[in-house]
Amino acid sequence: MKKILTLLLTLAVIQLSAQQHKADFKAAEKFSSDNLSKMLKSTRVSPQWFKDSDKFWYTYTTTSGKKFYVVDPVKKTKTQMFDNKDFAAQLSELTRKPWNHNDLDLKALKLEDDNTTLKFMVDSIDYHFNLNTKVISKGDSTEKRKKRNNWASYSPDSTYITFAKNHNLYMMMADDADSTEIQLTEDGERWFSYAGDAGDTTKDKRTRARVRWFKDEAKFFVNRSDSRKVEELFVINELSNPRPKLEVYKYAMPGDQNVPQEQLEIFDPKTRERIIVDIDKYTDQTISAYLPGETSDKLFLTRMNRTSDTLDVSVVNTANGDLKVLFQDVDHPYFNWDYQQLIILEEGKELIWWSERTGFGQLYLYDGQTGALKNKITNSGHFVTGRVQSIDTVGRKVYFEAFGKEEGIDPYYSLIYKSNFDGSGFKALSIENGNHRISMSESNKFYIDNNSAVDVTPTSTLKDNNGNVIMQLETADLSLLEQAGWKKPERFTMKADDGITDLYGVMFKPFDFDSTRQYPIISYVYPGPQVESFTNDFTITGGYQTAMAQLGFIVVSMGHRGGSPMRSKYYHTYGWQNLRDYALADDKRALEQLAERHEWIDLDHVGIFGHSGGGFMSTAALLTYPNFYTAAASSAGNHDNNIYNKWWGETHNGVIKKEKTKKDKDGNETTTVTWDGKVKTNQSLASNLKGHLLLTHGTIDNNVHPANSMRVADELMKAGKRFDYMPIPGSRHGYGGSKRSYYEKLMWYFFAEHLLGDYRTNVDMDLPDGN
Repeated sequence: MKKILTLLLTLAVIQLSAQQHKADFKAAEKFSSDNLSKMLKSTRVSPQWFKDSDKFWYTYTTTSGKKFYVVDPVKKTKTQMFDNKDFAAQLSELTRKPWNHNDLDLKALKLEDDNTTLKFMVDSIDYHFNLNTKVISKGDSTEKRKKRNNWASYSPDSTYITFAKNHNLYMMMADDADSTEIQLTEDGERWFSYAGDAGDTTKDKRTRARVRWFKDEAKFFVNRSDSRKVEELFVINELSNPRPKLEVYKYAMPGDQNVPQEQLEIFDPKTRERIIVDIDKYTDQTISAYLPGETSDKLFLTRMNRTSDTLDVSVVNTANGDLKVLFQDVDHPYFNWDYQQLIILEEGKELIWWSERTGFGQLYLYDGQTGALKNKITNSGHFVTGRVQSIDTVGRKVYFEAFGKEEGIDPYYSLIYKSNFDGSGFKALSIENGNHRISMSESNKFYIDNNSAVDVTPTSTLKDNNGNVIMQLETADLSLLEQAGWKKPERFTMKADDGITDLYGVMFKPFDFDSTRQYPIISYVYPGPQVESFTNDFTITGGYQTAMAQLGFIVVSMGHRGGSPMRSKYYHTYGWQNLRDYALADDKRALEQLAERHEWIDLDHVGIFGHSGGGFMSTAALLTYPNFYTAAASSAGNHDNNIYNKWWGETHNGVIKKEKTKKDKDGNETTTVTWDGKVKTNQSLASNLKGHLLLTHGTIDNNVHPANSMRVADELMKAGKRFDYMPIPGSRHGYGGSKRSYYEKLMWYFFAEHLLGDYRTNVDMDLPDGN
């Protein structure tokens, strides 16, 4: 009898515990992205610089309202541009309608070149505010203006218009009242087109051309892509009216024999002559063109081979098309697409080139005429140089972001530095904890530093070009968020699966966190290698993570070897030739370490989710470690990278060039080139499924084709596995609007069921009964 009572008591405790740990849908809804976005206003200053001046103006909104400010860095002053009530009163009198002085909704704001007149638009009428007199005047109706056509590409001084028609290139004079068309080419055709939409099937319709003008408008060029032999791919827009519509596009995949071939053409609008530049060097190469500055006598370009590990920087004489190689760079296993930069100085006298030759991205100065290396610019240790922020050609200085230079500071934080072109004068400017997003004045004397992190409230500061603080401009207003109970996520570090490499991550907890409870843990993932799933910038939502945590989960996102270009070349390319699996062991080991540190993490109930590459990774994790992960929600995953785009698979997993020589009966030799770019797939692991899998995919996703998820589903069916599959009708690669909200709640129910055992029977997706 005593044993029976003990058993009944135990069951009662378990039942009570389960009731206490039901998913809190009400809290998740309260802290959803839609609701949180109403509680936060401005988080950064976006300066609008006065012409030929270091002064700037900006707007900033807090719970007290929207204010307009003018800042003079030289005088160290910040003043309100106008009194909001007075401005609203004037505007009400002119427009004969009421205005909210706390939130002035002014369209098309622009400070005129006189630095005195602020122009804006109300109901298709221009209005002008004089910064000196503080008076608003009514201007002309914008409806009277001649509107520019969206098919027209105007030259810099609006002398010429270029456009495409029937895939050929046309031009006309912008001031020609008769709109006389001048046909420049006759060799354009579908899929080898001068039109922006190379697959356009309309006839005799003007469309936008693939034209880029030189700034002196003496010439323009076209980088035309020949995709005629590239295989087609299809999606069906089932929501198209009145009938479902077939969409056809060209799509090269890893290992394809026929891939796009690029052609560079230079045009003279006065003579109407065309030069087709001989750019051939590498098989199946890709090119990028760079304007020299203000002139048009030369054009710079890079040519990269198909294996993405060798390129050259060249210059083209636009008068005759002659091409000269300046220098070559080799970067195995592949070039860093994110930070690779070529900066043209003084019409090409010198060049700045970003290179990873030391294993860390750095800036180098080259002679623009000879291609000779002059010197390394970023001298001061081993770190990754990010994007150049500003160039001072007169002072011969470069301002740039960098990662991982300062000991004790998160290596993902974007910190700001400067250096002289000759490599001297290296100086730290903004290295406080957090990400620094800057905007430099035209004179390079001052900059606005917007600083934030996931656990650092955003601030905006005015600094001089030595990093000295001129004045604090703004701090984000978090009062409504904090009043609602919102809290910042927490940062953490741990070791990778190798026990050596440091990994960084962010943790989202329920706002009613109870350390005596046990919480299932969910990992939000993206494998990279161009970016990892976690953010270091300030965020109130963390995408889906803040709301998901409120259901009663610990939600984490973190880096892993191979995930980011910000650490080092080794870290960035760790996943090469192992595209499916490289991130998985680090995610699993990181979750195990978190559970070792925190007894409130329930490692018997582990979820994982992600979108695109994250959809690929989350399914791979569930199938690779079926005894560890409990449930995965995978949206729009590129589960089979053999049918994803050529560049992604061949660059990040590798492609092998194979040549086969044959002799005919007469002894003549012919060489056939093929490419092998096979990537391991998720569907090959389908028989491993033990946990719960939710697959979703947009039905007209023309980036990651729906066949990626369908192939996984097919193999799961063959293996006799239960899983959930939800097509998202009419959606492309991203789920927007109501479809995003639906999918978010679909994940809430999915993880509540499989990690908390909380099964609901309501049909409506809105808050379930009892929450």
